[in-house]
Amino acid sequence: MTRVLVHGHGPKLPGLLARLTEQGHAVHVPEAQRTPQLDDLVARGWATYVPDPDPWSFDAVHRAGGEVADGAPASREPAEGAPTPGRVLLVGGGPGDPGLLTTRGLEAVRTADVLVCDRLAPLSVLDQARPDARVVHVGKIPRGESTSQEAINAVLVEHALAGRTVVRLKGGDGFLFGRGGEEWLACAAAGVPVEVVPGVSSALAVPALADVPVTHRGTSQGVAVVSGHVPPGDPRSQVDWAALATSGLTLVVLMGLQNLPHIAAALCDAGMPADTPVAMVENGSTPAQRTVRAQLATAAERARAEQLHAPVAVVIGPVVDALAVP
Repeated sequence: MTRVLVHGHGPKLPGLLARLTEQGHAVHVPEAQRTPQLDDLVARGWATYVPDPDPWSFDAVHRAGGEVADGAPASREPAEGAPTPGRVLLVGGGPGDPGLLTTRGLEAVRTADVLVCDRLAPLSVLDQARPDARVVHVGKIPRGESTSQEAINAVLVEHALAGRTVVRLKGGDGFLFGRGGEEWLACAAAGVPVEVVPGVSSALAVPALADVPVTHRGTSQGVAVVSGHVPPGDPRSQVDWAALATSGLTLVVLMGLQNLPHIAAALCDAGMPADTPVAMVENGSTPAQRTVRAQLATAAERARAEQLHAPVAVVIGPVVDALAVP
Protein backbone atom coordinates (compact mmCIF):
# COMPACT_ATOMS: atom_id res chain seq x y z
CA MET A 1 0.00 0.00 0.00
CA THR A 2 1.37 3.40 -1.00
CA ARG A 3 1.99 5.79 1.91
CA VAL A 4 0.93 9.33 1.05
CA LEU A 5 1.48 12.53 3.04
CA VAL A 6 -0.97 15.40 2.56
CA HIS A 7 -0.01 18.93 3.63
CA GLY A 8 -2.14 22.03 3.72
CA HIS A 9 -5.65 23.23 4.40
CA GLY A 10 -8.49 24.57 2.31
CA PRO A 11 -11.93 23.60 1.08
CA LYS A 12 -10.61 20.95 -1.30
CA LEU A 13 -8.75 19.00 1.41
CA PRO A 14 -11.65 16.61 2.26
CA GLY A 15 -12.10 15.76 -1.41
CA LEU A 16 -8.40 15.04 -1.83
CA LEU A 17 -8.31 12.76 1.24
CA ALA A 18 -11.43 10.93 0.04
CA ARG A 19 -10.03 10.36 -3.44
CA LEU A 20 -6.67 9.07 -2.17
CA THR A 21 -8.36 6.73 0.32
CA GLU A 22 -10.72 5.38 -2.34
CA GLN A 23 -7.69 4.68 -4.52
CA GLY A 24 -6.29 2.43 -1.78
CA HIS A 25 -3.52 4.66 -0.45
CA ALA A 26 -2.57 4.93 3.23
CA VAL A 27 -3.11 8.64 3.78
CA HIS A 28 -1.30 10.61 6.48
CA VAL A 29 -1.58 14.23 7.61
CA PRO A 30 0.69 16.22 9.96
CA GLU A 31 -0.68 16.36 13.47
CA ALA A 32 0.26 20.04 13.61
CA GLN A 33 -2.53 20.93 11.18
CA ARG A 34 -5.33 19.46 13.30
CA THR A 35 -8.78 21.00 12.99
CA PRO A 36 -12.20 19.71 14.10
CA GLN A 37 -13.03 18.91 10.48
CA LEU A 38 -9.78 16.99 10.04
CA ASP A 39 -10.35 15.17 13.35
CA ASP A 40 -13.68 14.00 11.92
CA LEU A 41 -12.05 12.76 8.70
CA VAL A 42 -9.39 10.89 10.68
CA ALA A 43 -12.06 9.30 12.89
CA ARG A 44 -13.84 8.10 9.74
CA GLY A 45 -10.70 6.38 8.48
CA TRP A 46 -9.79 8.78 5.68
CA ALA A 47 -6.37 9.62 7.12
CA THR A 48 -3.98 9.07 10.02
CA TYR A 49 -2.21 11.77 12.01
CA VAL A 50 1.59 11.67 12.15
CA PRO A 51 3.77 13.89 14.37
CA ASP A 52 6.63 15.76 12.65
CA PRO A 53 6.47 13.75 9.40
CA ASP A 54 9.56 13.41 7.24
CA PRO A 55 8.35 13.88 3.64
CA TRP A 56 11.17 11.70 2.35
CA SER A 57 9.79 8.69 4.24
CA PHE A 58 6.58 8.70 2.16
CA ASP A 59 5.97 7.37 -1.32
CA ALA A 60 4.21 10.56 -2.39
CA VAL A 61 3.42 14.01 -1.01
CA HIS A 62 0.34 16.05 -1.94
CA ARG A 63 -0.53 19.62 -1.05
CA ALA A 64 -4.14 20.64 -0.58
CA GLY A 65 -4.98 24.13 -1.77
CA GLY A 66 -7.89 26.47 -2.07
CA GLU A 67 -8.53 30.12 -1.51
CA VAL A 68 -12.17 30.18 -0.37
CA ALA A 69 -12.77 29.69 3.34
CA ASP A 70 -15.63 27.63 4.71
CA GLY A 71 -18.84 29.63 4.74
CA ALA A 72 -17.43 32.21 2.32
CA PRO A 73 -19.98 34.85 1.37
CA ALA A 74 -20.81 35.57 -2.23
CA SER A 75 -19.44 38.58 -4.01
CA ARG A 76 -22.15 40.82 -5.35
CA GLU A 77 -20.45 40.67 -8.76
CA PRO A 78 -22.17 38.09 -11.02
CA ALA A 79 -20.04 35.14 -12.09
CA GLU A 80 -18.63 35.61 -15.58
CA GLY A 81 -20.81 33.82 -18.09
CA ALA A 82 -23.33 32.72 -15.45
CA PRO A 83 -27.07 33.10 -15.99
CA THR A 84 -28.86 35.93 -14.19
CA PRO A 85 -30.53 35.17 -11.91
CA GLY A 86 -28.66 32.12 -10.72
CA ARG A 87 -30.17 28.85 -9.59
CA VAL A 88 -29.74 26.15 -6.99
CA LEU A 89 -29.53 22.41 -7.61
CA LEU A 90 -30.24 20.24 -4.57
CA VAL A 91 -28.15 17.18 -5.39
CA GLY A 92 -28.41 13.92 -3.46
CA GLY A 93 -24.90 12.47 -3.54
CA GLY A 94 -25.68 8.92 -2.43
CA PRO A 95 -24.25 7.07 0.58
CA GLY A 96 -20.60 8.02 0.03
CA ASP A 97 -19.15 5.97 -2.81
CA PRO A 98 -18.69 8.45 -5.69
CA GLY A 99 -19.74 5.70 -8.09
CA LEU A 100 -23.23 5.87 -6.59
CA LEU A 101 -23.70 9.52 -7.51
CA THR A 102 -26.19 9.74 -10.36
CA THR A 103 -25.19 10.84 -13.85
CA ARG A 104 -27.30 13.98 -13.45
CA GLY A 105 -25.68 14.71 -10.10
CA LEU A 106 -22.18 14.41 -11.55
CA GLU A 107 -23.14 16.69 -14.44
CA ALA A 108 -24.31 19.28 -11.90
CA VAL A 109 -21.01 19.07 -9.98
CA ARG A 110 -19.00 19.56 -13.17
CA THR A 111 -20.89 22.70 -14.20
CA ALA A 112 -21.35 24.42 -10.83
CA ASP A 113 -20.01 27.86 -10.00
CA VAL A 114 -20.37 27.12 -6.28
CA LEU A 115 -20.55 23.80 -4.42
CA VAL A 116 -22.01 23.82 -0.91
CA CYS A 117 -21.06 20.46 0.58
CA ASP A 118 -22.18 18.29 3.47
CA ARG A 119 -19.87 16.15 5.58
CA LEU A 120 -21.29 12.89 4.18
CA ALA A 121 -21.34 13.93 0.53
CA PRO A 122 -19.04 12.03 -1.90
CA LEU A 123 -16.33 14.67 -1.62
CA SER A 124 -13.86 13.00 -3.98
CA VAL A 125 -16.06 14.12 -6.90
CA LEU A 126 -14.93 17.67 -6.17
CA ASP A 127 -11.90 16.79 -8.29
CA GLN A 128 -14.27 16.94 -11.26
CA ALA A 129 -15.53 20.41 -10.46
CA ARG A 130 -14.37 23.35 -12.53
CA PRO A 131 -10.98 24.70 -11.37
CA ASP A 132 -12.56 28.08 -10.62
CA ALA A 133 -15.54 26.65 -8.72
CA ARG A 134 -15.96 27.80 -5.14
CA VAL A 135 -16.23 25.07 -2.52
CA VAL A 136 -18.03 25.83 0.74
CA HIS A 137 -18.14 23.14 3.46
CA VAL A 138 -21.17 23.30 5.75
CA GLY A 139 -21.06 19.84 7.29
CA LYS A 140 -22.40 19.06 10.73
CA ILE A 141 -19.93 17.04 12.82
CA PRO A 142 -21.79 14.89 15.41
CA ARG A 143 -21.51 16.59 18.81
CA GLY A 144 -19.02 19.00 17.23
CA GLU A 145 -18.83 21.95 14.90
CA SER A 146 -21.78 22.63 12.65
CA THR A 147 -23.27 25.26 10.38
CA SER A 148 -26.83 26.29 11.17
CA GLN A 149 -29.51 25.53 8.62
CA GLU A 150 -30.34 29.22 8.45
CA ALA A 151 -26.74 30.02 7.53
CA ILE A 152 -26.75 27.30 4.84
CA ASN A 153 -29.96 28.70 3.38
CA ALA A 154 -28.41 32.16 3.31
CA VAL A 155 -25.30 30.93 1.47
CA LEU A 156 -27.42 29.24 -1.20
CA VAL A 157 -29.63 32.26 -1.75
CA GLU A 158 -26.82 34.82 -1.69
CA HIS A 159 -24.72 33.02 -4.30
CA ALA A 160 -27.73 32.36 -6.52
CA LEU A 161 -28.84 35.99 -6.37
CA ALA A 162 -25.31 36.92 -7.42
CA GLY A 163 -25.97 35.05 -10.66
CA ARG A 164 -24.25 31.77 -9.89
CA THR A 165 -25.22 28.15 -10.42
CA VAL A 166 -25.09 26.65 -6.93
CA VAL A 167 -24.94 22.92 -6.25
CA ARG A 168 -25.96 21.85 -2.76
CA LEU A 169 -24.20 18.49 -2.51
CA LYS A 170 -25.60 16.22 0.19
CA GLY A 171 -25.18 12.65 1.31
CA GLY A 172 -27.92 10.16 0.49
CA ASP A 173 -31.11 11.75 -0.82
CA GLY A 174 -31.67 15.35 0.12
CA PHE A 175 -35.37 14.87 0.80
CA LEU A 176 -34.87 11.99 3.27
CA PHE A 177 -33.63 13.50 6.55
CA GLY A 178 -31.50 15.89 4.49
CA ARG A 179 -33.48 19.09 5.18
CA GLY A 180 -33.71 19.59 1.45
CA GLY A 181 -37.29 20.75 1.80
CA GLU A 182 -36.22 23.64 4.03
CA GLU A 183 -33.60 24.70 1.50
CA TRP A 184 -36.15 24.46 -1.33
CA LEU A 185 -38.52 26.72 0.58
CA ALA A 186 -35.77 29.24 1.38
CA CYS A 187 -34.81 29.47 -2.27
CA ALA A 188 -38.42 29.72 -3.41
CA ALA A 189 -39.08 32.53 -0.93
CA ALA A 190 -36.13 34.45 -2.40
CA GLY A 191 -37.28 33.88 -5.97
CA VAL A 192 -34.40 31.52 -6.76
CA PRO A 193 -35.12 28.68 -9.23
CA VAL A 194 -34.48 25.23 -7.75
CA GLU A 195 -33.86 21.85 -9.37
CA VAL A 196 -34.02 18.69 -7.26
CA VAL A 197 -31.63 15.90 -8.23
CA PRO A 198 -32.61 12.76 -6.27
CA GLY A 199 -29.89 10.62 -4.74
CA VAL A 200 -29.42 6.97 -3.81
CA SER A 201 -30.69 6.81 -0.24
CA SER A 202 -28.42 5.44 2.46
CA ALA A 203 -31.50 3.89 4.06
CA LEU A 204 -31.74 1.32 1.26
CA ALA A 205 -28.26 1.25 -0.27
CA VAL A 206 -26.22 0.78 2.91
CA PRO A 207 -28.14 -2.31 4.12
CA ALA A 208 -27.86 -3.77 0.60
CA LEU A 209 -24.10 -3.21 0.60
CA ALA A 210 -23.97 -5.15 3.88
CA ASP A 211 -25.92 -8.04 2.29
CA VAL A 212 -29.11 -7.17 4.13
CA PRO A 213 -32.28 -6.97 1.97
CA VAL A 214 -34.72 -4.66 3.72
CA THR A 215 -37.60 -6.71 2.30
CA HIS A 216 -37.49 -10.44 1.59
CA ARG A 217 -40.23 -12.77 0.43
CA GLY A 218 -41.69 -14.65 3.38
CA THR A 219 -39.79 -12.50 5.88
CA SER A 220 -40.76 -8.86 5.50
CA GLN A 221 -43.29 -7.13 3.26
CA GLY A 222 -42.31 -3.59 4.11
CA VAL A 223 -39.74 -1.27 5.61
CA ALA A 224 -40.00 1.79 7.84
CA VAL A 225 -37.20 4.34 7.69
CA VAL A 226 -37.01 6.52 10.79
CA SER A 227 -34.69 9.09 12.28
CA GLY A 228 -33.24 8.24 15.66
CA HIS A 229 -31.78 11.62 16.54
CA VAL A 230 -34.65 12.26 18.97
CA PRO A 231 -34.98 9.50 21.62
CA PRO A 232 -38.25 7.70 22.36
CA GLY A 233 -40.24 9.48 25.04
CA ASP A 234 -38.85 12.89 24.15
CA PRO A 235 -41.67 15.42 23.61
CA ARG A 236 -40.12 16.29 20.24
CA SER A 237 -40.35 12.71 18.96
CA GLN A 238 -42.85 12.09 16.16
CA VAL A 239 -42.09 8.36 15.86
CA ASP A 240 -44.56 5.81 17.24
CA TRP A 241 -42.00 3.26 18.42
CA ALA A 242 -44.65 1.08 20.06
CA ALA A 243 -46.52 0.71 16.77
CA LEU A 244 -43.31 -0.08 14.91
CA ALA A 245 -42.40 -2.76 17.45
CA THR A 246 -45.40 -4.88 16.47
CA SER A 247 -45.74 -3.85 12.82
CA GLY A 248 -43.74 -6.71 11.31
CA LEU A 249 -41.85 -4.15 9.21
CA THR A 250 -38.10 -3.98 8.85
CA LEU A 251 -36.82 -0.91 10.68
CA VAL A 252 -33.98 1.17 9.28
CA VAL A 253 -32.83 3.78 11.78
CA LEU A 254 -30.60 6.60 10.59
CA MET A 255 -28.85 9.03 12.95
CA GLY A 256 -29.73 6.75 15.84
CA LEU A 257 -26.40 5.51 17.18
CA GLN A 258 -26.31 7.81 20.19
CA ASN A 259 -29.89 6.97 21.15
CA LEU A 260 -29.68 3.25 20.37
CA PRO A 261 -29.97 2.18 24.05
CA HIS A 262 -33.26 4.10 24.36
CA ILE A 263 -34.55 2.90 20.98
CA ALA A 264 -33.82 -0.75 21.74
CA ALA A 265 -35.41 -0.48 25.18
CA ALA A 266 -38.55 1.16 23.76
CA LEU A 267 -38.95 -1.54 21.11
CA CYS A 268 -38.44 -4.36 23.62
CA ASP A 269 -40.86 -2.78 26.08
CA ALA A 270 -43.47 -2.58 23.31
CA GLY A 271 -43.22 -6.27 22.46
CA MET A 272 -40.45 -6.69 19.91
CA PRO A 273 -38.50 -9.87 20.79
CA ALA A 274 -35.20 -9.21 22.53
CA ASP A 275 -33.45 -11.61 20.15
CA THR A 276 -34.52 -9.74 17.00
CA PRO A 277 -31.48 -9.56 14.69
CA VAL A 278 -29.78 -6.18 14.27
CA ALA A 279 -27.13 -5.05 11.79
CA MET A 280 -25.20 -1.83 12.39
CA VAL A 281 -23.37 -0.61 9.29
CA GLU A 282 -20.73 2.06 9.81
CA ASN A 283 -19.45 4.29 6.97
CA GLY A 284 -21.54 2.42 4.42
CA SER A 285 -20.27 2.27 0.82
CA THR A 286 -16.85 3.71 1.74
CA PRO A 287 -13.52 1.87 2.13
CA ALA A 288 -14.08 2.07 5.90
CA GLN A 289 -17.44 0.22 5.81
CA ARG A 290 -17.88 -2.11 8.76
CA THR A 291 -20.86 -4.22 9.82
CA VAL A 292 -21.53 -5.31 13.40
CA ARG A 293 -24.35 -7.78 14.04
CA ALA A 294 -26.14 -8.29 17.31
CA GLN A 295 -29.54 -8.90 18.85
CA LEU A 296 -31.86 -6.10 19.85
CA ALA A 297 -31.21 -6.47 23.58
CA THR A 298 -27.43 -6.34 23.14
CA ALA A 299 -27.07 -4.01 20.14
CA ALA A 300 -26.20 -0.86 22.08
CA GLU A 301 -23.64 -2.73 24.17
CA ARG A 302 -22.05 -4.19 21.04
CA ALA A 303 -21.93 -0.77 19.39
CA ARG A 304 -20.02 0.61 22.37
CA ALA A 305 -17.69 -2.38 22.53
CA GLU A 306 -16.90 -2.09 18.82
CA GLN A 307 -16.47 1.69 19.15
CA LEU A 308 -18.82 2.46 16.28
CA HIS A 309 -18.93 6.08 15.12
CA ALA A 310 -21.48 7.92 13.02
CA PRO A 311 -22.61 7.54 10.33
CA VAL A 312 -24.20 4.21 11.21
CA ALA A 313 -27.32 2.74 9.62
CA VAL A 314 -29.12 0.39 12.02
CA VAL A 315 -31.28 -2.35 10.49
CA ILE A 316 -33.67 -4.18 12.82
CA GLY A 317 -35.63 -7.27 11.86
CA PRO A 318 -35.41 -10.89 10.67
CA VAL A 319 -34.17 -9.75 7.24
CA VAL A 320 -30.76 -9.21 8.85
CA ASP A 321 -30.32 -12.99 8.77
CA ALA A 322 -32.17 -13.58 5.48
CA LEU A 323 -29.00 -14.16 3.45
CA ALA A 324 -27.08 -16.03 6.12
CA VAL A 325 -25.46 -19.12 4.64
CA PRO A 326 -25.65 -22.19 6.92
